[in-house]
Amino acid sequence: MLNKVSVGIRDLQKYRHVIGNDLIDDIEKLADDLKGIRICHVNATSFGGGVAELLSSYIPLVRCTGLTIDWQVIHGDQRFFTVTKSIHNALQGADGSLVEREEAQRLYKKYNQMNAREMDCNYDVLIINDPQPAALRHFSNDRHAKWIWRCHIDTSDPDQRAWAFLRPYIEQYDAAIFTMAQFIPKDLRVPQVATMAPAIDAFSAKNMSLPRTLCREMVDNLGIDRNRPLILQVSRFDPWKDPFGVMKIYQLAKEKVAGLQLALVGSLASDDPEGWEMYAAIHTEADKHKDIHVFTNLTGVGSMQVNAFQTACDVAIQKSIREGFGLVVSEALWKGIPVVAGNAGGIPMQMTGNLTNYLVTTLDECAERVVYLLQNREAAAELGREGKQNVTRNFLMPRLIRDELSLVKRVLEN
Repeated sequence: MLNKVSVGIRDLQKYRHVIGNDLIDDIEKLADDLKGIRICHVNATSFGGGVAELLSSYIPLVRCTGLTIDWQVIHGDQRFFTVTKSIHNALQGADGSLVEREEAQRLYKKYNQMNAREMDCNYDVLIINDPQPAALRHFSNDRHAKWIWRCHIDTSDPDQRAWAFLRPYIEQYDAAIFTMAQFIPKDLRVPQVATMAPAIDAFSAKNMSLPRTLCREMVDNLGIDRNRPLILQVSRFDPWKDPFGVMKIYQLAKEKVAGLQLALVGSLASDDPEGWEMYAAIHTEADKHKDIHVFTNLTGVGSMQVNAFQTACDVAIQKSIREGFGLVVSEALWKGIPVVAGNAGGIPMQMTGNLTNYLVTTLDECAERVVYLLQNREAAAELGREGKQNVTRNFLMPRLIRDELSLVKRVLEN
């Protein structure tokens, strides 16, 4: 059987103090309408990526409503995850020639078929996340459940070879979810297509309120000088996040801001073999600069430490080239930290109003915005306040729960 991730139950009612009653009341009404329905999410890893982080909060909060909802994780070896990483990259516009190879397609089908046999399908709704397990529906013998495919990546301009390979599997689903309308391929034919942005959990270890003085002390214990300015990028070690560009931005900014420090806090996941190679290359470059620090989830920097870094930093960067959403943008804004970010994918959804002035395309532009915020602290504080208001209105977990349960209800009614 596939592994089921144990995540317990969390108190959804706490959100009434943050967002008011209306949204929580809507969720409770939906849960009542769906009473007795069994739901299960399936993805490729239980740690290290945005989907895993999202589900680790989402599942316990939905359980608080009385609904039965589980989380299963597929199996795969390094060869399989190398293929799926190639599909992931190709769907974001990278070269998709590997996906055309017979051996790659054989591996993808083999592991999806194997996982389909081992998956517990005793549910009314199965929600399959991202390309890795997308063929489960094709290979499953289940004819009872409704199947929904959830795409978390930027598919606005996919490599057509990769999309042609994946599309027939997706079109066997009852519904598909994309982060924004621009990501929906024009030739996709499924009965229902929905758009919904991801969200963060305000009460998780990564986002709970912590005193900034405590956070500065925590990062000081990790080798950061609490008395000097700090800029930060939190992301997977992935070329799409442009970590080498961030290091160049740091060098440009340090010419104008004495004593500047950069922390690159990354995560390594079991479904991303490419991440280990990137981590080694980033470390090699960072070692050339005494004030560039690299941390990972495998060296003691977990959710609480990431919270400390995001709260303690002066400016957060998310210099993505492609980005499905970028949860770390909302995480930093939620903490009142100003963000300078790549004008890519789902990031502009989070940076509206005055924050749009800090969406960038070039390294020079990014460095210029970072320096401005470091030298104009009141402007930075105002930007952080505006960002937090936007996250509170649009990107906290109850909104996602309402959106997804609404879709589940529509799919079941059809």
